Amino acid sequence: MSNYKIKEIPISDRPRERLKEVGVENLTDIELLSIILKTGLKNKNVKDLAIECLNNYSLKDLKDISIYELMKIKGIGEVKAIELVSSIELGKRVLLKENKTIKLDNPNSIWKDARSILNGKKQEYFYAYYFNSKQELIERKQLFIGTINSSTTHTREVFKEAYKVSATSIVCLHNHPSNDVTPSKADILFTNSLVETGKIQGIPVVDHIIVGEKNYYSFYEHNKLSN
Repeated sequence: MSNYKIKEIPISDRPRERLKEVGVENLTDIELLSIILKTGLKNKNVKDLAIECLNNYSLKDLKDISIYELMKIKGIGEVKAIELVSSIELGKRVLLKENKTIKLDNPNSIWKDARSILNGKKQEYFYAYYFNSKQELIERKQLFIGTINSSTTHTREVFKEAYKVSATSIVCLHNHPSNDVTPSKADILFTNSLVETGKIQGIPVVDHIIVGEKNYYSFYEHNKLSN
């Protein structure tokens, strides 16, 4: 591994200088990560540190990485790890906000949207998608993170957020880390409870989708929503 310092790299080749010269969209993954990490350590410049990080974790891995995993890499302490995971989370939120007003009017389109959030998760995540009268997405809300095969939330949490955003309908989603999207007995009972509560609250739950990486289960498509 190289032991030169970032100061010894020609100015035109330094990540920050290249960003100003060619634009952020033209930087490599290594250069972008180098800018976030800021500094290396003795005998390991910041570019080498970025390379080592990307050799250990792919970009897909970084999407859900913890600060403790990052800190296993020599040269990434708590501060660098916190700054990196914060940058990643901000990017994810920007992307979600950018897609906020898209129209999702069928289970397949909702599943495709949710995959970017839920794929690769090792625990169950429960989300509610809130829609306006045109079936345009108002908000995605993560309501619970569970164990490897179980999540627990309460119907009141689902509807509390619906009132906040003035939703006219709700689609609930959760993933099965096993990628077996067959609904459990608990899934069925909770779905029935959601639908009944929606009738009382005047905000219908129009579907509950179980998300897998390659397929999904829609209670609506299987005519399993209680009447």
